[in-house]
Amino acid sequence: MARLTGPTTRLSRREGINLMLKPVRDQTGKNPLERDYKNYPPGMHIWRRSRHTAYAIRLREKQKVKRHYGILERQFRRYFGIAERSRENTGVSLLRLLERRLDNVVYKTRFIAGRRGARQAIVHGHVYVNDKKVDRPGCLVEVGDKISVNPREKSQKYSRAQMQLLEGVPVPPEQTWLQVNPDKLEATVAALPGRDDVLIPVEEQLIVEFCSR
Repeated sequence: MARLTGPTTRLSRREGINLMLKPVRDQTGKNPLERDYKNYPPGMHIWRRSRHTAYAIRLREKQKVKRHYGILERQFRRYFGIAERSRENTGVSLLRLLERRLDNVVYKTRFIAGRRGARQAIVHGHVYVNDKKVDRPGCLVEVGDKISVNPREKSQKYSRAQMQLLEGVPVPPEQTWLQVNPDKLEATVAALPGRDDVLIPVEEQLIVEFCSR
């Protein structure tokens, strides 16, 4: 399974915003973007960098979305192709597709702390969709789908331990398009996610302009 395996805080520093890649750690005050310590892009000779060109601005917007959802270029281009063929706004359709990824949905149910952890839990068989094990983090959910934790004791204990880590953590917030039952570790997709459900500031039109050039 292709995935990002390098440092995550560096990605947030590069984009200049908190990409919410470590929701628990961000609450400890150790996020460099919220302090003077390393509150600048990674790399040497920061002072020599010139102003962003129009191309660079659009590229950074695309990279921001890719890194937030933890996908690679080939996956991103596939989602963009699907969004381009849809009847609605291409940028909005792209973000809605990314929100429907199973790893993102599991993360937003708060059953697992972080998208990277949600991706690992799915691959290891801890997550069921409609009472069937699904091991593909990129699976797109539909309205009416039921997402649940594997009923075996090991999976249940793992998920509840992850939920304890998120106690007092405001991210991710409660989702209106998901009906979550934390006692049974089950959630139902009540509606498709909307543009407002994206947790980071994104100018999707810049992404469309970049990918359509």
